[in-house]
Amino acid sequence: MTHTPKGNTAPPGPGRPTAPAVPSQTGRPGHPGSASPAPPAAFTTPTAAPAVPAPRRTAFAEGADRLRAAATTEPGRLRAIGAVLALLVVAFGAVTAWQTTERAAAAGDVLHSSQPLTSDAADVYRSLADANTMAAGGYLSGPQETRATRERYEKDVRTAAAKLVTAAANSEPGSPSAATIARLNELLPRYKGLVESARANNRQGFPVGGAYLRAANDTMQRQMLPEAEDLYEKENQRLRADYGDATPYPWAAIALGVLALAALAWAQRRTYRRTNRVLNHGLVAATAATAVVLLWLVVGHSVARARLDGSYTHGVSSLNVLHDARIASLKARSDENLTLVSRGAETRELKDGTVMDAYDWAYDQEIGRLGTTLARARDLTDDPAGREPVQVANQSMKVWKSRHAQARRADDSGDYQQARDRVIGTAAQDRSTGECFDSVDSSLAKALRHETDEFRTAAGDGLDAMAGLPAGSAALTVLGAAGAVLGVGRRLSEYR
Repeated sequence: MTHTPKGNTAPPGPGRPTAPAVPSQTGRPGHPGSASPAPPAAFTTPTAAPAVPAPRRTAFAEGADRLRAAATTEPGRLRAIGAVLALLVVAFGAVTAWQTTERAAAAGDVLHSSQPLTSDAADVYRSLADANTMAAGGYLSGPQETRATRERYEKDVRTAAAKLVTAAANSEPGSPSAATIARLNELLPRYKGLVESARANNRQGFPVGGAYLRAANDTMQRQMLPEAEDLYEKENQRLRADYGDATPYPWAAIALGVLALAALAWAQRRTYRRTNRVLNHGLVAATAATAVVLLWLVVGHSVARARLDGSYTHGVSSLNVLHDARIASLKARSDENLTLVSRGAETRELKDGTVMDAYDWAYDQEIGRLGTTLARARDLTDDPAGREPVQVANQSMKVWKSRHAQARRADDSGDYQQARDRVIGTAAQDRSTGECFDSVDSSLAKALRHETDEFRTAAGDGLDAMAGLPAGSAALTVLGAAGAVLGVGRRLSEYR
């Protein structure tokens, strides 16, 4: 019979191992007077280092992480592709509008500002040279100066003054052109005073009138005409600069257009390979809009460039040569008149030791220059209407040279009256060099009018070729960007 043991004492035998006895501790830990023996070295717990808080991340870094995570999914990649396509198309439109606007503005300056101002500067030169010619011709006529000569002189002075006002209004304050115009405005009254003094003395039969006329001619030839030529050159430089701004190809816009088309083609190919759908309407619309803008840009600018180049080659170049020819004829006529006015008072020693009348020598130089420029003008004309007046001027020049040689022989033989009649003509029969000069001048004026019309037509066509391109390219590329976004959005809707 088994009896259950009484009490709480465990029975002997195998069981749980008994824990070692812990020595009793007197007092509470940390209490004064309490003794806390140090634990054995083998059981010492290492002290943990304090935790360092993680640095706070910026919103940009978190956004970048979210974008990176989104890009690993197909919807995220589609959103990125749509954004890049829209950005490329819009950038293409913006650069196209910017570059075509600049070139259209430069072409407008060529047509409406630079070339007209260049012609005005040439007219200033021509008017001053013609006024000097008329002053010398009127002096040769003696006290009976013709009314036509006097009126032409006054008209030339008024024309020069009016063109100087126009040039001053279109020049920048403080610029070299403005300084040139100011000097011409100062010299013009001085020149007129010398001419009036020469005319007054000539009417009274005083020989000192010739000295005044030579002083007026010296002021014109050495001061006024060089200043007018400098003004003409400055306006020509401005014209060439405007051509340089209007004709270069817009390579930045073209490169962006090609890049946008390549990106759109890649996006459509990617869509086809993933969905087996041949066309994405939005991407097709974006591609069509971009292609239209690119084609419009290349073709429109090519046409504009060709027309502007033609306006320079067959317009501006011809005008410059014709202006030079007209100026040479005016100088030759003035020197021819002054040869008789000075009567050998001004001489020039040549390289071979020969002494020659200075004005007769200058006439030879200018008439030779006239022949050279007329030959160049004939080569530059591209139609019969422009070639015909140049040929007439060339024939008149040849007759002029022949009659001038006759006048010089008469003067050298002592027959001053006959030489004078051969230069200024007579009422009974006008077979003078003046008749030839008038024929040359009127023929060149006719050629200038024709070439000016040719220039305006060609330059106007060049400007019209770029009309509407800035606004049209901006509108079409905005539509193209919208099409790209809608096309990508159509694909995104399949994941919702």
